[in-house]
Amino acid sequence: MSGLKGARKNTPAAMWGPTATRDTLEQRATLLARARRFFAEGGVLEVDTPMVVNAAVTDVHIHSARVELEAATAGAVSPGQPSRSYFLHTSPEYAMKRLLAAGSGDIYQICHVVRGFERGRLHNAEFTLIEWYRIGFSLDDLMSEVDALVRALLGPVATGHTSERITYRNAFLRELQLDPFGASDAELQQAGRKWGFAQAGTPTGPDTQSPAPQRDEILEFLMGTVVGPRLGLGALTFVHGYPASQAALARLDPHDSRAALRFELYCEGVELANGFDELASAAEQRARFEQDLAERRRNDLPAPAPDELLLAALEAGLPECCGVALGFDRTLMLATGAKTIDAVLPFPIERA
Repeated sequence: MSGLKGARKNTPAAMWGPTATRDTLEQRATLLARARRFFAEGGVLEVDTPMVVNAAVTDVHIHSARVELEAATAGAVSPGQPSRSYFLHTSPEYAMKRLLAAGSGDIYQICHVVRGFERGRLHNAEFTLIEWYRIGFSLDDLMSEVDALVRALLGPVATGHTSERITYRNAFLRELQLDPFGASDAELQQAGRKWGFAQAGTPTGPDTQSPAPQRDEILEFLMGTVVGPRLGLGALTFVHGYPASQAALARLDPHDSRAALRFELYCEGVELANGFDELASAAEQRARFEQDLAERRRNDLPAPAPDELLLAALEAGLPECCGVALGFDRTLMLATGAKTIDAVLPFPIERA
């Protein structure tokens, strides 16, 4: 049976039923309780930040969902008043960093997030993240903690899985015999064409994309379609030292300006987690937001105003910390042997 009673047939009349079985829902609840126990034992505080937020993300690869809420005054509904635009958070990161700057200490959150243009075997528009921040941790410390939590969640499935740490550069060299930092634009474009990147070789210039975004587009394509699916086979593989141009909200490596202090975790070819040694400079973060917005404009995407509340928190002072977001649904897929994300969700987007 593909789900609970009432969901046996894939017909419009059966769309009210869930896609996850009762057994899977029980496993989902068990793993959520296990995660909370893990953090409680580590002295990490659970927090709950708003899902409806004032600012969208600027990252060119992440798309915020807009919501319109009717205006109210002094707590009273005012019919006919203009509505105001808000957004559904794509991650609790910005709000959690505001808590960190306010002195919260180590914190974690388990929450639903929403992202546009996300649908497929491993993607649903709404999904569950486990996100946490550790003050005074190094990136190595955080990778070790992620390894421990994922093993606790996977249970017997993790038996026999080794732990591996490899640099982004060495992952490309091992899987593609391509140096992502040293390869010329022409070499990257050739590799992109070989593996089916449709835009590889597109001319660049003042009226088109600049060379740097084009490099990242090809690198991200190669990671997503070739390198990533080959990682973590029989292992928990941490890929670290991403290109500085893909730093997002991470600090740059003080020993190698080409690299960011960022990692991703792969298991059985599936990306599970994304972690940063968190950038604390408000000025640098603002500059990165502006770079994101310029790239969005080049790609005819909405260019939302940066989150001024986050920038103000960074200006007030973010403690030295590392943070990570773990995809809970994908982890549950591996724990249960599910082939699609739908099999571990009560109701995917089409049935929501």
